[in-house]
Amino acid sequence: MEATASNRYLTLPNAFTLIRLCCIPLFLYLLFGRDNRAGAAWLLGGLGATDWFDGWLARRFNQTSEFGKIFDPTADRLLFIVAIGGIIVDHSAPLWIAWAVVTREVLVGGTVAIATLAFGMKRFDVTWWGKTATFLLMFAFPGFMLGASKFPGHQGFEIASWLLGIPGLILSYYTAVTYIPTIRASLREGRGTAS
Repeated sequence: MEATASNRYLTLPNAFTLIRLCCIPLFLYLLFGRDNRAGAAWLLGGLGATDWFDGWLARRFNQTSEFGKIFDPTADRLLFIVAIGGIIVDHSAPLWIAWAVVTREVLVGGTVAIATLAFGMKRFDVTWWGKTATFLLMFAFPGFMLGASKFPGHQGFEIASWLLGIPGLILSYYTAVTYIPTIRASLREGRGTAS
């Protein structure tokens, strides 16, 4: 029974993750199609604020699944990369910090994907520090967007974004470095299981 539950695809948390993923085109439409920088910022902030909810649903209703453990962080990374890519095109955040985040996400995400698919690396969970970095950055970028808009109090949002963004960026690169031994160990464990 436990094995069946852990291999389910159609679960409430996975459906919620899918809904969040489907908001990517809406974000891009608001930003570019409607030229509504503030609306896109609030949507991105809402997506960041609900990042924890699918995990809570999985634990609350005992619907954790191996697919969900892969689908949720993959959806989060895709959402993050596409959103920041849009922000770079729109010039609604400092370009150096946006490129630094995209570079980190592509390097870490690409390394994990290649190690998992090509070399059979055993999956590992994101650390608390990694989640904290993502949390800070997921609020910093909507704040930068609001700071670059005519939304009331936009200057306050910009200041708050710097206060969140710099620690978030430092933490994200720190966790990228700390993942190196974890990736090596997971690769060895994956190979050992396969042999």
